[in-house]
Amino acid sequence: MAQPLVKKDDDHDDELEYSPFMGIEKGAVLQEARVFNDPQLDPRRCSQVITKLLYLLNQGEAFTKVEATEVFFSVTKLFQSKDTGLRRMVYLIIKELSPSADEVIIVTSSLMKDMNSKIDMYRANAIRVLCRIIDGTLLTQIERYLKQAIVDKNPVVSSAALVSGLHMLKTNPEIVKRWSNEVQEAVQSRAALVQFHALALLHQIRQNDRLAVSKLVGTLTRGAVRSPLAQCLLIRYTSQIIRDMSNHGQSGERPFYDFLESCLRHKAEMVILEAARAITELDGVTSRELTPAITVLQLFLSSPKPVLRFAAVRTLNKVAMTHPMAVTNCNIDMESLISDQNRSIATLAITTLLKTGNESSVERLMKQITNFMSDIADEFKIVVVDAIRSLCLKFPLKYRSLMNFLSNILREEGGFEYKRAIVDSIVTIIRDIPDAKENGLLHLCEFIEDCEFTYLSTQILHFLGIEGPNTSDPSKYIRYIYNRVHLENATVRAAAVCTLAKFGSMVEALKPRITVLLKRCIYDSDDEVRDRATLFLSILGNDGLVGTDNDSIEFLFGSLEAPLVNMETSLKNYEPSEEAFDVDSVPKEVKSQPLAEKKAKGKKPTGLGAPLPAPVSGFDAYERILSSIPEFATFGKLFKSSSPVELTEAETEYSVNVVKHIFESHVVFQYNCTNTVPEQLLERVNVIVDASEAEEFSELSSKPLNSLPYDSPGQTFVAFEKPEGVPAVGKFSNTLTFIVKEVEQSTGEPLDDGVEDEYQLEDLEVVAADYMVNVGVSNFRNAWENMDEENELVDEYGLGPRDSLGEAVKAVTDLLGMQSCEGTETVASNARSHTSLLSGLYIGNVKVLVKAQFGMDSSKEIVMKLAVRAEDPSVSDAIHALVANG
Repeated sequence: MAQPLVKKDDDHDDELEYSPFMGIEKGAVLQEARVFNDPQLDPRRCSQVITKLLYLLNQGEAFTKVEATEVFFSVTKLFQSKDTGLRRMVYLIIKELSPSADEVIIVTSSLMKDMNSKIDMYRANAIRVLCRIIDGTLLTQIERYLKQAIVDKNPVVSSAALVSGLHMLKTNPEIVKRWSNEVQEAVQSRAALVQFHALALLHQIRQNDRLAVSKLVGTLTRGAVRSPLAQCLLIRYTSQIIRDMSNHGQSGERPFYDFLESCLRHKAEMVILEAARAITELDGVTSRELTPAITVLQLFLSSPKPVLRFAAVRTLNKVAMTHPMAVTNCNIDMESLISDQNRSIATLAITTLLKTGNESSVERLMKQITNFMSDIADEFKIVVVDAIRSLCLKFPLKYRSLMNFLSNILREEGGFEYKRAIVDSIVTIIRDIPDAKENGLLHLCEFIEDCEFTYLSTQILHFLGIEGPNTSDPSKYIRYIYNRVHLENATVRAAAVCTLAKFGSMVEALKPRITVLLKRCIYDSDDEVRDRATLFLSILGNDGLVGTDNDSIEFLFGSLEAPLVNMETSLKNYEPSEEAFDVDSVPKEVKSQPLAEKKAKGKKPTGLGAPLPAPVSGFDAYERILSSIPEFATFGKLFKSSSPVELTEAETEYSVNVVKHIFESHVVFQYNCTNTVPEQLLERVNVIVDASEAEEFSELSSKPLNSLPYDSPGQTFVAFEKPEGVPAVGKFSNTLTFIVKEVEQSTGEPLDDGVEDEYQLEDLEVVAADYMVNVGVSNFRNAWENMDEENELVDEYGLGPRDSLGEAVKAVTDLLGMQSCEGTETVASNARSHTSLLSGLYIGNVKVLVKAQFGMDSSKEIVMKLAVRAEDPSVSDAIHALVANG
């Protein structure tokens, strides 16, 4: 192959590389290809021309049928040459040209001759080329030679046949599966690559037979594998078997775990890393199982090889997301990596430390990060910012130091994505930690004073309009907002006018001052700004004294009753006519999660990109929907709406999930249904609920869905009555009933009258946790001391044997449905005792605080001392009764 030419620039020290193929044209190269027809072949010249042809093919240059055929027939004449280098180039060009079936015959005999040659290099390459260009008919003719090649003594030939088998398994699986005996023999080869390729092919042949794969892995885990690459493959197959067995409900000791643990003592570093990664990714991995893997990863943290350090810290970073306490022993080693020359390693070390650090180490970490941030690229800075946000939510009492750090880096230089990540983090902290609101809003105000990104300025102004009026002193933000009217572009000025109007509408004392400012805006040079200012002035009252029209304010500043997706769909379906578009006709039901999102869940949005405190799919929207239905309007105030519970698998023809709406003496089930069959229209959709296992509930009414077209979500409701204020529980069986009609896809019109059908859904349970809203408190100690001590109730419980203390803590937290406070949901892996702090809001809006002290003896028996304080003493009794019966 021609090598790139390097020319030294006389005026600069740096070296500039020039491609030898620069400026070549297809026509010129095709002319050069005539050299293949010369009676006296020049191997070097021919190799150079083939190199140019390969370059053109790999750059996407299209050869016509005639051009490709001419080149192919010219190349076949090069088989006359005995030059080894040229022969290798001939093999490459034949593979790339992929000749048609009638042309393949021309070279088949030459390639078969090479396949049986005494020169091993010819044999291996001929096998690869033949398997690439021939079809199933010709494959049967050379199958015998391929079987012999698989068990050939030369590892290059054997590997070539095995790799070819892997490729052909996609097109001719029946033929390749007949090679099992030869491939099984190749697995025992002493050559590392042969064993690796043989194991890969054997697994592919048997992959649809779980029992055969399990037997294969069981045989090989007893020490028959010598190749480190094959050992890594075996570890992956073993992990898959463990996952499959756990998915099929097999309990008890994990099969093959001992093999994974033994691989941690292998002499090859790649095998050790693969085994450690496999152990850390096991479903429901325990602290005992993690310990040996964490130990070897800790040793790799101090390795002189950067690739080992990177692999170890990246694996530990993933473990820290689920088992932060298991990684704490590595913190000292990771702190030394903060100054690592490789910035990727340093970034992973920082983010892992942020996940595993405790409250007392926050300030020390912040000092180290401050020096570190200036040395890394924006993409790494974003990772660090996301980790800091998570740390702040974990330790809310440390929000001041973390918020100050974020505000400091917000003032430094950086790109749009980096600045947006910081702003999103500050917004998330403001929303989740009430005490941080005013401090955070001021930081954002200072940022927009010198913000070069229009998008961020408008988003922050919008956020200020939502949160600012609810602060103790809204007037202090007006100056920052009005400055935008004078100093920014038209888009930001228009956003600032909207924000000013929100303050004027929500804060009565500021209305006269806001009106004066808006009057100045009606002389703006941009018509959008002028129009907005005029509109808001008419709403607020030109003299500042006219009462505000509540309907107008709700329309302008409130959230849309209908989701935007539903609005968009309705507008697209609207056909212009004499009848105007009716906004009230837009479905107000919340759109269920799209099927694509169920199959591949993405990263949860945060910050400015996240839903606002009153999103259309949130609690307020549910409350509006339920109150607009006459059958449910008399149920009173909605207490809680659960997260959607899936009642169908992701791949089924009908997708249904349910939201449980809890009232004082009623429960409403909202079934979100999606029809995923394009050829069908569902009508009179309803859910028949059997409450025979929920004795305290009695069905009141239901609201069916008239029509459910393809991929257009709809809702049906069923309401139950229960004893007032009682946390009744029970199990409900669900059956989806409907009339199904075939649809003409081009017109969307049904083709028949339809037939009645039904679809069995998963069972649904109402549990005690449904009557508790998990509301956190920023300072648990103060909240506990401010609660009446007379309402405290303390008792002790035996929780039986558990694998770990963390499992017991999670079980109690899930049972109560309460919010863990101050990071107490994290339990040290080797802890024998733990105190968990929980808070919540019980049905009837009763505040509840819980201190749960856990202890574990040598036989892993768990005991718990539970102290409950509530605003109503009867609620304390109810919590204890729930634990006693749970």
